[in-house]
Amino acid sequence: MPLTTSLRARSHFVVKRSFDLTAAFSPQRCASPSSSTFSPSSLFRKLSTSAAGGSPPVSFIGTKHLLTLRDLSPPQILALVRRSLELKDEMRTAREQQHHSYISNRRDDDTQTRYRSGGGGGGDGGGDGTTPLAGKTLAMIFTKRSTRTRVSAETGWAHYGGHPMFLGKDDIQIGGGEPLRDTAIVVSSMVDAILARVGEHEEIETLAKNSTVPVINALTARFHPLQALADIMTLYETVIPDALNYPASAKLPLPLLPPLKVAWVGDANNIIHSLLVSLPRIGPISLTVATPQGYNCDPEVVSDAVGEATGGDKRGEVKFTRDPAVAVRDADFIITDTWVSMGQEAEKAKRLRDFAGYQVTEKMASGAKPDWKFMHCLPRKAEEVDDEVFYNPNRSIVFQEAENRKYTVMAVYEMLMLWAKN
Repeated sequence: MPLTTSLRARSHFVVKRSFDLTAAFSPQRCASPSSSTFSPSSLFRKLSTSAAGGSPPVSFIGTKHLLTLRDLSPPQILALVRRSLELKDEMRTAREQQHHSYISNRRDDDTQTRYRSGGGGGGDGGGDGTTPLAGKTLAMIFTKRSTRTRVSAETGWAHYGGHPMFLGKDDIQIGGGEPLRDTAIVVSSMVDAILARVGEHEEIETLAKNSTVPVINALTARFHPLQALADIMTLYETVIPDALNYPASAKLPLPLLPPLKVAWVGDANNIIHSLLVSLPRIGPISLTVATPQGYNCDPEVVSDAVGEATGGDKRGEVKFTRDPAVAVRDADFIITDTWVSMGQEAEKAKRLRDFAGYQVTEKMASGAKPDWKFMHCLPRKAEEVDDEVFYNPNRSIVFQEAENRKYTVMAVYEMLMLWAKN
């Protein structure tokens, strides 16, 4: 039985309950719905109409940066995922309409204007041809190489009419030793937002502390929130494909994820850290983390995740093991990532020895659910997952996961540049 079908009953069990999440969500992390009129008014048009004046049912007023998903409440995370799903639906619909218009040769002036501005469906977030970020510049400070983050960030900002400016470490004085504090002060005085891929998490915190404009974490050694958002979006598409059909509210912009078993098999890195601080808060998910001896998740992240993973029908649970077979037992999803992250190239030989037995294969995953799905943030290397799993369209959802990076970063742009200011 397909995963979507097999989980349908569990999904509806969760969705149809009468949710009272007031106690479940920490008050200091749950903002009250804004009573002020929201502009652009249609960005959350598919959400609950109970919010006066078209305001988003979840308030983001005062949210200045995105450094980690830990800084967002569960409703805020789900609001971002919902908007990401909407954007994907709108932009795909627009592309289909554009294709049809080319074939029929009946494009009118309005259609041409809409697609010259970047495509997309209705809504003031750029989908109907409007450009809410016109005249605004995004500084993309990257001290590490990137494919998915760079392409999604640049095209997403441009879609809204803005100008993305890529600043590699050798393009600006960071590469020459200029302090991040000075860089933040100077760059933020000339741009409207900063998206940065740096080294230690303290570096992104320094940028945010000294910047006068929003700062988005595009990857640090501790967290990768943009990737985690795309992963969560992909989970929703797989197990609750009709999630947008459910009514939304300030307490629950999307239905909670149903009971799932998610296995992480690999390094204790920024991806699993980001999942640890998010997944246990958005549904009864059992997250089991398998890492080799000597490769341990950040103690602060673990403590935080365990504290949030209280179980029940609203919260998940977190477990840790050294045995991949234990982690994947009855798993619905198996997730891994590179064993040798950027900056760890000198450790490659040792890491390959330490991760022996961690390669994701059909044999290794024999204890998982028959219809388990595979996820990887990419780029992938053969020692992490073999071709049989990676290129199996009935097993691997990695390219869907990668595509979703664009829609989630666009939702983050809307959050920081529009929702947080209205």
